[in-house]
Amino acid sequence: MSEPEVLLSIRNLVQTFNPGKRNEVKAIQDISFDIYKGETLGLVGESGSGKTTTGRSLIRLYQPTSGEIMYAGNDIAKLKHGSKAMLDFRRKVQMIFQDPYASLDPRMKVQDIIAEGIDVHHLAKSEQDREQQVQALLEEVGLNASHATRYPHEFSGGQRQRIGIARALAVQPEFIIADEPISALDVSIQAQVVNLLKDIQDRQGLTYLFIAHDLSMVKYISDRIAVMHYGRLVELASADEVYNHPLHPYTQSLLSAIPVPDPSLERHRKPIAYSAAEAEDDGKQRDLVEVYPGHFVFASEDEVAGYQNAAKESHGTQSVSQEQ
Repeated sequence: MSEPEVLLSIRNLVQTFNPGKRNEVKAIQDISFDIYKGETLGLVGESGSGKTTTGRSLIRLYQPTSGEIMYAGNDIAKLKHGSKAMLDFRRKVQMIFQDPYASLDPRMKVQDIIAEGIDVHHLAKSEQDREQQVQALLEEVGLNASHATRYPHEFSGGQRQRIGIARALAVQPEFIIADEPISALDVSIQAQVVNLLKDIQDRQGLTYLFIAHDLSMVKYISDRIAVMHYGRLVELASADEVYNHPLHPYTQSLLSAIPVPDPSLERHRKPIAYSAAEAEDDGKQRDLVEVYPGHFVFASEDEVAGYQNAAKESHGTQSVSQEQ
């Protein structure tokens, strides 16, 4: 089996706001990971964990404090705004934003919102070609060509998010960062949007970074899941591995907070509490370490053996139960 192709490589990324001041915030603390071509990497964690900041730093909406973001041989963190390399990067990497109400200009018609990237990157040969591209994009996301001349306020939240997806697709990107794209939508609409993203990925061979706090939805769409806490990656593995064999106590805490569909069980079930101060404020050096094939955990040297044993026991227990 051949090694997957790395599309984006992040090394020692740090993002600090107001450095050296009393209100300094260390939003991302020295994280490193790879995103493979064609995969969906889910990035999860509670509010304030640094998920959105990571996505915005990767696309250079924020200038990283330090670290490397390697894409197609270029360190994106060092590219100058307005340079050809940056313009090429902006076309290949797009973002779908969390709030479908705030992310669309209310004064622009849908056709102009979607075609903005087409115009910037000169992707239309004529006005007719531009119009045809917009219509095709609307159909791609499940809207009608007649919607092109309307304004954002005429659409529901789910429809507005579809417009946001069409805008991201307009420049024929390779990689899309979806920043909690369903959290502002009704539950009945969330699955439709996630299924749309999966269908588009299958048709176009796209790569996604899917940022969310809903672990069950992330498991459904993701190939791998990275768990983030206080600006650090604490666990990284395949979606099934994270869901069925969580090792880091914070991941276990997140999973324990997911409601179960049995009212009697839910009434007596106690979520697992996790305190970073108790678990990590001991002065020990911790890094993301592979403790089981493809399964990485944020651990100190003397914690690695414990995680390795826990992983083996977890997999061994499951294999025995499957045989029975």
